[in-house]
Amino acid sequence: MRTFSRWLALAACVSGATAYADQNDLRISEFGDPTTANSSANADFQAFARIMGAAITSANLMPPETTGHSAWAINAELSVVSIPDSVRIPTENPEQPSTVLIPSFHVRKGLPFSLELGGRVGWVEKSSQVVATGEVKWAVNEGFTWLPDVGVRGHVTKLFGTRDLSLTVMGLDLGVGKQFPLGGMVTLTPYGGLDLGFVGATSSRIDFQPDRSYQDSTGNDSRAALEGTAPYRKVSFGDNVNQRFYGGVRFIGGVLQLGAELSITRTGSVEDPGASEDRGLPGVFAFSTTLGLDF
Repeated sequence: MRTFSRWLALAACVSGATAYADQNDLRISEFGDPTTANSSANADFQAFARIMGAAITSANLMPPETTGHSAWAINAELSVVSIPDSVRIPTENPEQPSTVLIPSFHVRKGLPFSLELGGRVGWVEKSSQVVATGEVKWAVNEGFTWLPDVGVRGHVTKLFGTRDLSLTVMGLDLGVGKQFPLGGMVTLTPYGGLDLGFVGATSSRIDFQPDRSYQDSTGNDSRAALEGTAPYRKVSFGDNVNQRFYGGVRFIGGVLQLGAELSITRTGSVEDPGASEDRGLPGVFAFSTTLGLDF
């Protein structure tokens, strides 16, 4: 029986999957304990949330017009997002990447009354992080010969697969564009707009003394057990608004759809108790492309 147990344990060790973290997985505990004196950890966490929120909402890739009440659009997309060096993005890789790729899959469905529903699922390269977006768009004006198309889009984006972090961006987008026929079923549509992203983020209570003993962390003294643990200060939607300016062009030939877009996101500033004035944050640049079917 003892021999059988040993073989069973060995089989479990061999067959079990090894857990590991990829180089772009986040480690927000690297900001440090926010309860220590003169700590800038909360400001670092807020700056990180605004930059990361800008990165995961860096693509629109559609003009303000809808697909039509009975049509679908299915696209494969890729965003190349710059990551500014002046804001720390704590990853498993000690060297912060200067750019990150976010490939995604985007589906849109037209509805009556110039409405459109859409959903996008993306992946942050070299990580276990998934980005999911739900959106609804209303074309206030579309299809008139001499007037531009105008659309309003509301969207919610959430980052999944991150340890100790909840990051959500709610957005309101105003876009303007105009479709130009090139002959037959071929059209070219330049467009641009402004997207306001309201960033919200929270962290779980993080243990900044991971080397403590099990007895210390589960003892009868609750104060001692909580010592060296803390969450970061909440990043509130209403106080953290990013402004994304974008412009792009979409080409449709038959059912084939191609598009490209450039954007820059202004991420504002954050309060830093360790500095004499607010810390200005850099802009986030992105280039995005799309290839899909419109039918």
